[in-house]
Amino acid sequence: QVQLVESGGGSVQAGGSLRLSCGASPYIRSCMGWFRQAPGKEREGVAAINNLSGHTNYSDSVTGRFTISLDNAKNTLYLQMNSLKPEDTAMYYCAARRSCYEAGAVSLVPASYYYWGQGTQVTVSS
Repeated sequence: QVQLVESGGGSVQAGGSLRLSCGASPYIRSCMGWFRQAPGKEREGVAAINNLSGHTNYSDSVTGRFTISLDNAKNTLYLQMNSLKPEDTAMYYCAARRSCYEAGAVSLVPASYYYWGQGTQVTVSS
């Protein structure tokens, strides 16, 4: 069993930055992702990482603005979000896949993930 706890959300103005953190216990998994869900919309993949291969994957809407990283020593996943836009407003969740292989795909599909955190709210005002 893996427990995930997100932090770092908040309210910022457009153009600002936030860094989300996701602490994992008892230890972080190698295939992790960040997802978001806005009111009335489906949950969507934002960024994912396969730490065995070093590969990352980003949705088109955040490419060039968001960066996902993983610190094994701290059992923590991060999402650095720069140049935030009002359309980035959502509840952000971190998730972990149950299995991870070096040659595996870096999925942005929510159904590929087994463990989920409770979420942290990000609000971007114009």
